Amino acid sequence: MIVVVEGISAAGKTTWCRSHGQSYLIPETFPADRQAQPLTGIATAQYWTDWNAKRWGDALEMEREKGCAVCDTDPLKLHYSWCLYQIDALPKRQWELQLQTTRIALLEKRLGFADAYFVKAIDPLIAKQQCEGEASHLRNRFEVHVRLQPFLIQWYALLGEAVGGRVRWTLPDDGLPMLFWSANSATTSTYSIASFLHWRQEQRSPSLHMRAAFRRQPP
Repeated sequence: MIVVVEGISAAGKTTWCRSHGQSYLIPETFPADRQAQPLTGIATAQYWTDWNAKRWGDALEMEREKGCAVCDTDPLKLHYSWCLYQIDALPKRQWELQLQTTRIALLEKRLGFADAYFVKAIDPLIAKQQCEGEASHLRNRFEVHVRLQPFLIQWYALLGEAVGGRVRWTLPDDGLPMLFWSANSATTSTYSIASFLHWRQEQRSPSLHMRAAFRRQPP
């Protein structure tokens, strides 16, 4: 079973993962040379997709070894580009390129959808207090992350519809035991949605955009 823990910066993701899933943890990591990459372009989109695929591979390996992997942030990471695009912090064309490279990786089974998603929404003021109280934890672009939260919630709400209700809006106090709720009840496999990731340029509404991205084609 692969579990994803999501939320904005200072929502408590890493603390929860370390407290309840340390033995299964796939930490949030970044490539050392990321600052040297261009901000836009197909090569940049591929660069991030390849890194995300590495984290997904790490999760699969952990799952094979221990039966479970707990990912501090979603290895798929596509939501991040979409959220940045929604607040005009990423050009539309770059979002489209990220979608393109991610879709290919999904078709190749280098990326996939998790068995469970635990998403934490948090009051921005509380998140700010927690951020300021963790002097040892460097948090870049915190204010941007606060602006992303409504769109992150929208993304995972629609993803939950697409993958058969795998999204839960909490970080459970009782930890991992609760995560093993009927994993087999999900109706969509880890990779099958990849074949149906589409983006229709004529649609303008973010909600419609999201529904189009996760829409399943008829058989």
